[in-house]
Amino acid sequence: MSVVARQGFKYSIIGYIGFLLGTVSAIFIFPNDFEFYGKLRYILPTAEMLVPFVVLGISYSNVKFFHKVEKDGKKQNMLSLSLLTVFINFIIFTAVFFILPYFYPKFRHSEAWKIKEMILPLILILSFCAIFNKYTSNYKRIVVSNIFDNLFPKIANLGAFCLFFFALSQNVTASTSQIIAYAFFFGIFFLMLLGYIYYTNKLEKIQLDFNTDYFKKNNFWKEFFNYSFFGFLGTFGNYLAINSFMIGEFMGMEEVGIYSVLYALISLISIPQLGLFNISAPIINKTLADGDMVELDRFHKKTSLTLYFLGAVLFSCIMVGFPYLTQFMPKNGTMLREYEPVVWIWGSAVLIDLATGFNGNIISLSKYYRFNILVMLLLAGLTIGLNYYFIKNTDLKLIGIALSTAISLTIYNVVKIVFNYIIFKVSPLSIEMIFVSIICTLAITVAIVLPNFNSNLLNLIYKPAVVLILIYVGNYFTRIFPVEDYLNMRFIKSIFKIK
Repeated sequence: MSVVARQGFKYSIIGYIGFLLGTVSAIFIFPNDFEFYGKLRYILPTAEMLVPFVVLGISYSNVKFFHKVEKDGKKQNMLSLSLLTVFINFIIFTAVFFILPYFYPKFRHSEAWKIKEMILPLILILSFCAIFNKYTSNYKRIVVSNIFDNLFPKIANLGAFCLFFFALSQNVTASTSQIIAYAFFFGIFFLMLLGYIYYTNKLEKIQLDFNTDYFKKNNFWKEFFNYSFFGFLGTFGNYLAINSFMIGEFMGMEEVGIYSVLYALISLISIPQLGLFNISAPIINKTLADGDMVELDRFHKKTSLTLYFLGAVLFSCIMVGFPYLTQFMPKNGTMLREYEPVVWIWGSAVLIDLATGFNGNIISLSKYYRFNILVMLLLAGLTIGLNYYFIKNTDLKLIGIALSTAISLTIYNVVKIVFNYIIFKVSPLSIEMIFVSIICTLAITVAIVLPNFNSNLLNLIYKPAVVLILIYVGNYFTRIFPVEDYLNMRFIKSIFKIK
C-alpha cells in the first residue's frame, strides 16, 4: 500500500480519535456551561484568524520551494530564516495591536482586547507551528502533526473546562478558576510547539542557519516572498474563525459555545479531507511541474469521489442520529435540538466542499496562484457580509450563520471548479457522485420513516446502522467506491507500519 494511502488513513484515524474525544466532551461536558466554553472557543479561532498576519504565507513557501532548496542543500537555511522572519513579524504585529486603540478607541471594548494576554502569545505559538507543519509535510509524514493539530486543541479545551469547574467546586473564585483554566489551555499549546520542534529534529536534525547569501543569489528572496505574500492574501477565507469571532462579538459567548458544539459534530464529515489534502500537496506540485494534466484529472476525480462518498456516509448517519443524540446531553442539549437546521444546512455545505476536492491546492501550487487570492477574498467578503446581514436584519441567529456559510462556500467552490476546468481541463465532478447522492438520500429517507422505539439509545444505534447497510448494499450493486481495497488485512496491517 502506498505511503499516501497509509499516511492518509492514519491521519484519518487520528482525526476520528480526536472527533471521539471532542464529541464525548460536546455531548456530556460542554453543554453544562456554554458561556465558559464559548470563551475558550473564542480564543483559539480568533488567534487562528490573526496568525496569517504574522506568518504572511511563509509556511506555504516552505512547500512550494522545498524541492529547490533541498536540491541545493539549503533546507535548514529556509527553515531557520522562516522562523526568524515570523518572530520579527510578531513583534511588529504586537506593536500595531497596542497602537490600534489610539486610532480606533472602540477596539478597547472588543472581546479580543479584553483577553489579549491569552490571544497574543497563542498567535506566536501557532505561527511557529504553522511553519513546522508545512515543512514536515514535505517528508510525506503528516500523522504526528495531526496529533498536535487535532488532539492537542481538544485536550486543551476539555482540560481547561474541567479545571474551571473543579476549581469552582473547591470554593475558588470564578476569576481565579478562569486563570487556572487559561494557564492549562495555554500550556497545552506550548507543549504542541515543543513537540513540533522535537519531531522536526527527529526527521532531520535542525541546524540553524541564518545566512542570507542563498536567498540573495539571483534575487531568490523576491520570488520566495512574492509567493508568500500572495499566499498570505489567500488565507483570509477561514470562514470558521470568522464565524466564531463575529458570533462572539455580536451575539455572545453562549452562542459561540453552541456553535462550537455543533461544529464538533459536523467536523466528522470533513476529517478525511484534511489528511488527504496535506499528503497530496507534493503530488499535485509534481504533476503540475511535469504538465501531466491527464494524471492530475484522474487523481482529482478519484480523490474527490472518495472524499464525497465518505463524507456523504458520515453525514447520513449524523442526520438520522442527531435528534436522539441530543437526548443524552445535559439540560442544555435541548438548545442544540432547536438548532437542528444548522446541522442540515452546514453539513450540506461541507459535502459540496468535499465534492470539489483539492481545487484550491491546484490553483495555489500553480503559476495562477494569484487567482486563489481573489476567490479567498471573495469567500471572506461574502462570509463577513452575509453574517453581518443575517445578524443585524434577521432573527435567525445561528441558522443565519449556517445559511451565510452555505451560500458563500458554494459560490466559492463553483468559481474554482470553472476556473480549473478552463485553465487546466481538470474537474472533480463525476457521474458517480450523482449515484452517491441518490443512494444516501434514499438511505436517510428510509431510516427517518422507520418506526421509533421508546429507547433513544436503541434509535441512536439502529437508525444509523440502517443507513450504513442500505448504502453498503447500494454501493455493492453500483460499484461506486472500492470498499474492498480498505476492508482487507493487507491494508489494515500496512497502516500500523512505523514508516
